[in-house]
Amino acid sequence: MTRRRLLILAIAACGLLMLVEAGRFLLLPASSVDREVVLDVAEGASLKAVAQKLADAGVINRPAYFVLLGRLLGAQRGIQAGDYALRTTMRPLEVMHKLTSGAIMQTAVTIPEGFNIQEIARGLEEQGVMPAKAFLAAAADPAVRQEAGISAPSLEGYLFPSTYYVSHHTQPAELVRRMVRQFEESTRALDWSLAGARGLSRHQLVTLASIIEKETSKDDERPLVASVFYNRLKLGIPLQSDPTVIYALNGFDGDLRRVDLEVKSPYNTYRVAGLPPGPISNPGLASLQAALHPASTHYLYFVSKNDGTHFFSMTLAEHEKAVAKYQVLPARAKRATARRS
Repeated sequence: MTRRRLLILAIAACGLLMLVEAGRFLLLPASSVDREVVLDVAEGASLKAVAQKLADAGVINRPAYFVLLGRLLGAQRGIQAGDYALRTTMRPLEVMHKLTSGAIMQTAVTIPEGFNIQEIARGLEEQGVMPAKAFLAAAADPAVRQEAGISAPSLEGYLFPSTYYVSHHTQPAELVRRMVRQFEESTRALDWSLAGARGLSRHQLVTLASIIEKETSKDDERPLVASVFYNRLKLGIPLQSDPTVIYALNGFDGDLRRVDLEVKSPYNTYRVAGLPPGPISNPGLASLQAALHPASTHYLYFVSKNDGTHFFSMTLAEHEKAVAKYQVLPARAKRATARRS
């Protein structure tokens, strides 16, 4: 056999061996023992770095082959940052597909109706999503407001309450933008011209809705609360809304005192007539609808019945009786019980 034929046979044998090895790499998982692995892919990580992390975690056994596979598939730019739940019994193509499809692990974060920006920030930090300061900084960024087309000095009122899916790679500005976009999408069907018909701008309408949101959690009461505030605005009577005072206080401890009602702030609707300068919370759709479609009443007052509902009155005399019945007398009874025990 000539040297030429021996060389050809050697090359063919090497090629066949490489094909066998490539086939084994593609068709066989790295391990027969099924185990979950959470892989953190950093922003901008190279294909080589990702392959090495996969090998170190036992998800693949030949990082050089994985890099070659990724280059053949053009996957270098398709791998997205985030946490991926992988298994040691996955084949390389399955791993590559998961990394390039963006199937990252996400956490569902629910923003309740009526939370203000500070409360949202604290909640995000408590759930380990992102630092409160980082979220507040993003929410205060004028560029984000300008991008969203909101001319108000704050995004308070426009961070729509909903459930958002995030990962620990989610940037604060990205989440803020998503919340503002959700506000626009969720309110697209609302007839904002009704605000103008009532002499309010859209921002003032959102402000009123934010107060309604804090005053009651009952959908059937929201239009009634709205009617009280519209009636007061029409007559030039201060709104006298406790939640606006609480918003103005620095470090509210849960007990609203008479002295608190004297705080000097444009948000103190006991001292300042009309609406405050901006929203005090981020209202849900029901409160926005109530602000646009208030009930037709002559009510000027309402007081909590301490069961989640309110008693509505047209006159001060009726209101004072209701306050005595639902607030003063129960408070006295509670104090008397506490003294006896």
